[in-house]
Amino acid sequence: MFFRTVATSAAVLVALALTGAVAGPVWEPAPVTSHLHLGSASTAIGGALPGGGEPGDHEVRETEVTIPLADGLEVGGLLREPIGAGSGSDRPGIVFVHGAGTGKAVDAFTLAATALASAGITTLVPDKRLDNYSTRHRDYEAMARDYAHSVSYLRDVPGVDPDEIGLYAESEGAWVSPVMMVDDPRLAFQILVSAPVVPPRQQAAYAVDNYLRNTDVPAGVFRAIPRAVGMKLPGGGFEYADFEVRPWLEQQDDPILAVYGTNDASMPLEQGTRELLDTAGDVTVRFYDHANHGINVETPEGLVLHPDFATDVADWVLGLPDTASAPPRLAGAQPRQDYLAAPVPQPQWYGDGDWLVAVVVTAAGLLLVGPLLIGGTALAGRLARRRSGHPGTRLAQGLRAPLAGLAIGAVVTTVGLAVYLAAVARLALDYEKNALVVQGGWIGVRLLGIATVVAAALLLNRLRDLRMSLVEPVETPRTDTSRAGAAGVVVRTGFWATLLGATALLVTLAYWGAYQLGI
Repeated sequence: MFFRTVATSAAVLVALALTGAVAGPVWEPAPVTSHLHLGSASTAIGGALPGGGEPGDHEVRETEVTIPLADGLEVGGLLREPIGAGSGSDRPGIVFVHGAGTGKAVDAFTLAATALASAGITTLVPDKRLDNYSTRHRDYEAMARDYAHSVSYLRDVPGVDPDEIGLYAESEGAWVSPVMMVDDPRLAFQILVSAPVVPPRQQAAYAVDNYLRNTDVPAGVFRAIPRAVGMKLPGGGFEYADFEVRPWLEQQDDPILAVYGTNDASMPLEQGTRELLDTAGDVTVRFYDHANHGINVETPEGLVLHPDFATDVADWVLGLPDTASAPPRLAGAQPRQDYLAAPVPQPQWYGDGDWLVAVVVTAAGLLLVGPLLIGGTALAGRLARRRSGHPGTRLAQGLRAPLAGLAIGAVVTTVGLAVYLAAVARLALDYEKNALVVQGGWIGVRLLGIATVVAAALLLNRLRDLRMSLVEPVETPRTDTSRAGAAGVVVRTGFWATLLGATALLVTLAYWGAYQLGI
């Protein structure tokens, strides 16, 4: 009995491992084999005007403004103007374009917008329009049209040269600002902060991979990356995931200053730089040591802008056009990108997230209905026998325990995997490591999965012994055998519902890597 259970369990485990292997794409990102060579360790801007303007040179006047959009809509904004920065329309201006995590002007870009204004540049941070923006739906071309109204507003501000206005776009905003530059040739320059350059789906897969590597997850967990990021997400939408910004970059010759923090694990730093150099016109790139996604560094007082960042940006803007092509083009701290951000392969089985959800929901329903049918029939049979002696029907001896173990194990393992992945995601986003959670949790999920397979093996072996006879009478029938036959149909239905639901969860677990060979 023991050896037969071991052999059957091994066969089921191998079958599940093979199912998971052929069910979807593998994840094998290509390594970066050639790294960038920087012209200088200093981030100082070549060609900058001596004494052209330093952060802190001017007091800053802040004004809350209202920016009209199309169709009678409007957004708020925060205008920052340098006091005493000269007269006439001779100052450059910058409109800030939000990344994914910001929305309100009063909460966004405060340090950068204030520092640049104090250097003599008028800055405008508009609120992001949010009524047509959500996790599921984003239209970067429509967003560009909305931000264009902020550019128009800034052109009418006294003291601003309408032909010297540029864009400061951070993260997701770097998919929007190139569209604006093409739509409005009058715009003079772009500052791209932590620009992905590659499409959103590629950037997301790269970021997840990098975060997981930093958290030291087991190799088996990486299988989930293409299967999660590559699928059509449940509920539809997310068309923006494959937005390609390079055609927009190829259409413009205006100067670009691209900046990255070397501690930013979410962006393909070197790859993004190469893409900009290959597709755009005059590009200057700076890498800031120990800076994060927002070019902030950790200090005893908290996060602050990198001390050289605002000075460099101000020097570049105020020194245009001389600074647009001045060497060195690449400078700062050496960035490090180990793997390329590449197109994400689409899953084969669960490429449609709606199908994945349907399978899991259906499996849960079957695992609820099946035991209710079996248990309800047993209870009804007991009551009938007490009243009238009618025969009862139940699952054959030896099936109830392994069937219950299979059903409970499938549910617990599925929940355990979901909890584990959520815990790992939290650690990864917080740049934390916890071997007990990361390694121990994965082993725990795998052990739960194996225990569930053992229950399945016991069930299969018992079915073989019973020659697939699923039901047996509780006692010798004395009267109405038709009721026993009807009860048998219900019990069989409950058995197959439970088995099918558990099997669907096991296949889904195999798909996500719970049964792959090795750790």
